[in-house]
Amino acid sequence: MKRNAITFTSHGVRCAAWHLTAGKDAPGGRPCVVMAHGFGGTRDTGLLGYAESFADSGLDAFVFDYRGFGESEGAPRQYVSVRRQRQDYHAAIAAARHLPGVDPGRIALWGTSYSGGHVVAVAAQDRRVAAIVSLTPAMDGFATLAQLARYAGVGQLARAAAHGLRDVARALTERTPYHVPIVGPPGSAAMMSTPGAEEACLSMAGPTWRNEVCARTALEVGLNRPITFASRVPCPMLVQVGTNDRVAPPAAARRTAAKAGQLAQLREYPVDHFDVYHGPWQQRALADQLEFLTRVLDPSCAGARVRYREVI
Repeated sequence: MKRNAITFTSHGVRCAAWHLTAGKDAPGGRPCVVMAHGFGGTRDTGLLGYAESFADSGLDAFVFDYRGFGESEGAPRQYVSVRRQRQDYHAAIAAARHLPGVDPGRIALWGTSYSGGHVVAVAAQDRRVAAIVSLTPAMDGFATLAQLARYAGVGQLARAAAHGLRDVARALTERTPYHVPIVGPPGSAAMMSTPGAEEACLSMAGPTWRNEVCARTALEVGLNRPITFASRVPCPMLVQVGTNDRVAPPAAARRTAAKAGQLAQLREYPVDHFDVYHGPWQQRALADQLEFLTRVLDPSCAGARVRYREVI
């Protein structure tokens, strides 16, 4: 397994990525898993444990930073934009399809949390995608806001909206963004403030990760609804749900899998949102991903993938 630092362009902006290559060539090229992090995450924060295992198992991995995050260029910095991040996924897929040794017909998408929803929307738009893995995904912004209100109270939503409007006002007057923390203790202004969230993120944070996002992001959370794309996904998908997830509502992920029908494989684990990046539950989720990806990306499954598309 080799890890190469490369760049690609998304809407005129240079984005940074790692290409992890599997050990040996395959006739027709190797499958490749395109990966990005969730809300405010960077490629050096908890993703390599998955990516390196993919490469060790014969699957290339393409791990990238969104515009404005990590080592990618772009402004404003630390702006979680659903539209921009999905555009970056499309650009990363295009780049992965042109990598030496990669089979452009066997590109899989991998996402977690916010990006676990992105991959559903992106696969519905790019019908050449061969498979998707969606780990503890944020599938319905409405459900996320409702869960936050139940947990932290309506006042927390009101404060987040106020911070968002302050940031919008700064953007309209061309001033520097107003940031809030990504994670923090319960009762704080952080976007995620469930018990243990701050400690979990800090324990796996890479050197480029910053605990802040543009506050305007709070105004967009309810509009992020990948569940509406589920019935249009034309490829096999693995949806991995944390039964005790206090950040991404598990019921929304279950409904998404149900909407995808026979193409979806649902797996549940008795974990909270951040428990899948380390320890035994990371290994369990990874094992299920490897079983799924090696099966559906096998060259002999190509005809089945075509039939999936024809049926849909």
